[in-house]
Amino acid sequence: MFHFESDYLEGCAPQILEALQETNLDQTLGYGEDPHCEKAADMIRYVFDCPGADIHFLVGGTQANATVISALLRPHQGVICAESGHINVHETGAVEHGGHKVLALPATDGKISAAQVRGALEAHHSDFSREHMVQPGMVYISFPTELGTIYTRQELEDLHAVCTEWEIPLFVDGARLGYGLEASGCNILPKDLPRLADVFYVGGTKQGALFGEAVVFSNPRLAEDFRYFIKQNGGMLAKGRLLGIQFEALMNEGLYFNLARRADRLADRIRAAFHRKGIPFLTENTTNQVFPILENKCLEPLAASFGFECWQIVDATHTAVRFCTSWATTESAIDTLETYIRDNFQ
Repeated sequence: MFHFESDYLEGCAPQILEALQETNLDQTLGYGEDPHCEKAADMIRYVFDCPGADIHFLVGGTQANATVISALLRPHQGVICAESGHINVHETGAVEHGGHKVLALPATDGKISAAQVRGALEAHHSDFSREHMVQPGMVYISFPTELGTIYTRQELEDLHAVCTEWEIPLFVDGARLGYGLEASGCNILPKDLPRLADVFYVGGTKQGALFGEAVVFSNPRLAEDFRYFIKQNGGMLAKGRLLGIQFEALMNEGLYFNLARRADRLADRIRAAFHRKGIPFLTENTTNQVFPILENKCLEPLAASFGFECWQIVDATHTAVRFCTSWATTESAIDTLETYIRDNFQ
């Protein structure tokens, strides 16, 4: 059985395991106030060209999203996102559990536009009864999106311009950031993120770490008292150095991007195999997630040999499924899947 359900099914990249072993008996202060976290933060500042950024390490994506959003919004405010956005569909209402409404907008291939955001802001602030409604207080997008698609630099420029005009922050969920930046056709560079997002995070859990996300406040003013929010939300890891050590390894010699690039290229092979059989896709993308639309009668035989996720019912006889590659996906797994697709789909 070869598993493609997600990109965090394995442990961690060997370089991380080696680093954890080498530092296992080191004694350091806790709660992220250690040399490893300090060095990892400096490495991230260098890689993303944001020398003045304020950086904090959290354990997981839902925790990072909920903590950042709760820190940036006032009690009467909500967060704008795509209707398919992770905080709206795959986090069990974590943001709303924290007291902030998710203001979902219709999405095209998982993305929202600057025009939509502007329209939502204008509609709220021109409403005579706006004090009776949740005020849009920030914008959330993920890069890549929940459907594996990526924003262009111009789309991000436009979103940032609207947020700047309306004086609200733009927050980029980077749980799969490397897979997006290394995707074929992506014209966004690491150094663009601090310029075009007030806050973003560098995902580790889905990109080769055991766990961990590095939250980067490009606008340090927004990070005021953020450690209080981390603690209040249960996110301040006592053995914080475990996060720092992992990001030291990921940022060393481009490992983070090398792992992501490899996963993207392996996913390209899966896409190509389905394309050769004329199989349609829920959406076209070049990241590590692949969404072919398959006949329902094909699902059970396919599941006997490969793990995948049933993503969306398309019609009475077809379902969109997701195949996801990771830093640890093997060439042999791809070879076997390619052969299966070639021999079993008409």
